[in-house]
Amino acid sequence: MAKRNIILETDPILRKKSRDVTEFNEKLWQLLDDMAETMYSADGVGLAAVQVGVLRRVVLVDTGDRLYEVINPILVEQIGEQTGIEGCLSSPEEYGDVKRPMHVIVKALDRNGKEHEIVGEGLLARALCHEIDHLNGVLFKDLAIEMYEIDEPKKKSKRR
Repeated sequence: MAKRNIILETDPILRKKSRDVTEFNEKLWQLLDDMAETMYSADGVGLAAVQVGVLRRVVLVDTGDRLYEVINPILVEQIGEQTGIEGCLSSPEEYGDVKRPMHVIVKALDRNGKEHEIVGEGLLARALCHEIDHLNGVLFKDLAIEMYEIDEPKKKSKRR
């Protein structure tokens, strides 16, 4: 595993749409492992491949219960509504209130190409939507109702 550099929001790659993963091999597994190391070392809740410079539809999410490896995700259900504060590893020190669904179901593939569903409630639903937005070139700031700059990032425990 190797820690990768996180792309900052000023890089135009974050506005590009990521492409589907078509090969499930050691190169993908290395990317997933590197992304996990990068996300955990940055104290993040989620990370999209585009945030490390790879335009593939790959995201990781860990809200505290387990690591989800999400490849070629499709949001198949969105129910309810929640508004809460979000941050992003690509926009350090900035946070904003964003409206998201309270409940989602995401169809995706795992690292071996096997299809599975993830049912997300609350923070997991928020994180999945945030990371899937990255795959479509959308940043949380595009959706924010209000933005905040926080001088002490430790006030917020995790960033996406």
